[in-house]
Amino acid sequence: MSDGEKLLDLTTSHLNTGMRGVPVGTCRTSYVTPTEGVHYCGYPINELAMLAPEDVIYLLFYKELPNLEQSVSFRENLKSRGALPPTVEEVLATLPVDGHPMDWLSIGLHTMGMSNTTNDWAEDALNLIARMPRLMGLIFRYREGRIANIPEDDLTLPLIARFTNTLDLDNVDKAVMNRVLSTYLVLHMDHGGGNLSTFAGKAIASGHATVYSAMAGAMNALSGPLHGRANQSCFEFVQRIGTSDPAEVERFVRGELEAKRPIFGFGHAVLRTEDPRAAAQFALGEEICPEDEFFRIIRVLREVAPRVLSENPRISNPNANVDIASGTLLNYVGLNNPEYYTTFFGWARTAGIGAQIVDERTVMRNGKGVPIYRPKYIAEEQSLRHIE
Repeated sequence: MSDGEKLLDLTTSHLNTGMRGVPVGTCRTSYVTPTEGVHYCGYPINELAMLAPEDVIYLLFYKELPNLEQSVSFRENLKSRGALPPTVEEVLATLPVDGHPMDWLSIGLHTMGMSNTTNDWAEDALNLIARMPRLMGLIFRYREGRIANIPEDDLTLPLIARFTNTLDLDNVDKAVMNRVLSTYLVLHMDHGGGNLSTFAGKAIASGHATVYSAMAGAMNALSGPLHGRANQSCFEFVQRIGTSDPAEVERFVRGELEAKRPIFGFGHAVLRTEDPRAAAQFALGEEICPEDEFFRIIRVLREVAPRVLSENPRISNPNANVDIASGTLLNYVGLNNPEYYTTFFGWARTAGIGAQIVDERTVMRNGKGVPIYRPKYIAEEQSLRHIE
């Protein structure tokens, strides 16, 4: 039996498992290995972490890193697409301020699509990506009631700087904030084709819904506590620890385990070592905020939690994952409300999900595209008896 045939050798043990491990297609943008983590188009993430987001977006869409001329041209291309339709701001002004930011993001994406859709997969995907910085900044401003004197969207700026220009927070170092956000976006842009949000977005697009509708659905999938909202939960977990004393941190971890509560920021479905995305963020933290109170906590947690978790032989990977440090770094640069952290995750994923949608709609099967997703469900025996 060939490897291809083995991939299709399904049994009843695969049913009702969330399709975990069941192959359904191929992915051109990224894959994950047990030792090196996520790779974008063949590049391990640790080689890309400090690149500009625009260059990594280019990589995901065109499957190669740009040379200098291509990089400059692509950045100008994105800037030319960046103007947000005015109807988006009008809709944001009507939303309830106590709604979760991820719901605001989903509605913002739908509104963008209703205002301006070309029905060209690549054009719409790149337009959406180019407009995300302004949308993100406006979500902050309107939810927080800071609607006076919002700066104009400076389309001459890079993607990250357009967001921080719109956000316009007082008493923050924009250069450091831009650097943290740049690294965050690159590390979170893609993670294979089968995670919930990516698969949901591609499945919606397979019915030929617009890129905007598909991306809004992907963000809805990302918003759950078992997926993208884990980074919010992780920083709230770190805040609860409250001390960097190793003995106290260990006591806290053991107490959470005894109470059967999760230890946020550790473990991974595929990796069997520490997530390189965590290592990249720790390296950045050691450079910019080594004495920050929360960074000191996660530094100790990084040592203590794997040792405690490894006492359980059923845990195959007790090591730090991408969520462990992201909230701490975002908090350090002035983004102090964890409710927003998943929106940054969503912002990053628009690049990877957008590129995968374009691939599935225009490249796969020699350009015919992947058919509409329609997995088979089997009636249980009781249901079958009732039918008979």
